[in-house]
Amino acid sequence: MAASAGAGADAVGRRHDCMSCTAAAPCPDMVKSTLSNHFRVLCEAGLIQTSKKGVEHRNIVREADINARFPKLLKTILGFSEQG
Repeated sequence: MAASAGAGADAVGRRHDCMSCTAAAPCPDMVKSTLSNHFRVLCEAGLIQTSKKGVEHRNIVREADINARFPKLLKTILGFSEQG
């Protein structure tokens, strides 16, 4: 996913919190156009939902939808990231 393992785990763990694109960037020096494209792909794939708050785009993992389509996928990925 777009966020680093730690940030992704935080986003899913909080369930209702959103992250800005900048906060979810896996590396601080990522070019904005690359980041925007990455979030566009995730949104088109149905993995995240993006909303606009002022000038900021906020993202939330569509956990319920992902779990319905792929049971235990997020839990497995996040469990693996915590082991590493």
